[in-house]
Amino acid sequence: MAFELPDLPYAHDALASNGMSKETLEFHHDLHHNAYVVNGNKLIAGTEWESKSLEDIITGTYDKNAVAQSGIFNNASQHWNHAQFWEMMGPKGRQMPSELESRITDAFGSVDKFKAEFSAAGAGQFGSGWCWLVVDTDGTLKVTKTENGVNPLCFNQTALLGCDVWEHSYYIDYRNKRPDYLSNFLDNLVNWENVASRLASA
Repeated sequence: MAFELPDLPYAHDALASNGMSKETLEFHHDLHHNAYVVNGNKLIAGTEWESKSLEDIITGTYDKNAVAQSGIFNNASQHWNHAQFWEMMGPKGRQMPSELESRITDAFGSVDKFKAEFSAAGAGQFGSGWCWLVVDTDGTLKVTKTENGVNPLCFNQTALLGCDVWEHSYYIDYRNKRPDYLSNFLDNLVNWENVASRLASA
């Protein structure tokens, strides 16, 4: 099916006081994300993937043995990643629901330990990519990181939280200080109610 750029679930300036500027969202959503949509539609046109769901395109074109993924995969996966990313943030929902806090504490020892592991995964991802909190195939919560546009769908995992560590996600606001961006993301940008709803549906 044709890719469509989703509207942001908040105004472009809604996260400015939380550490993500209007300019970043204008570049990141309106230009970068839109480019994945436009390029992805061009690449799937006239192919077997044109009528498939976005998730089927991602899982069907991912090649675990490839040195570099195909253009269709890269654009489809990055479209999906960003659609989730916008929903995982927000000006509200900064209080972590108790059930989510309990599951995180059980899995990592404490919320602070989870944040430290998540931040380390993002800071330690060489080059471009993402860090994630996922429900793994065995039902446990895990922190993972993926290169470029690869995402948890490729490993049959459920994404609860993802942070984009491509430079276009943070360079306007944080320059080369990726750890500062990750710390602010966890403390001020995550919509924990959205994360909790994903866990409840997993």
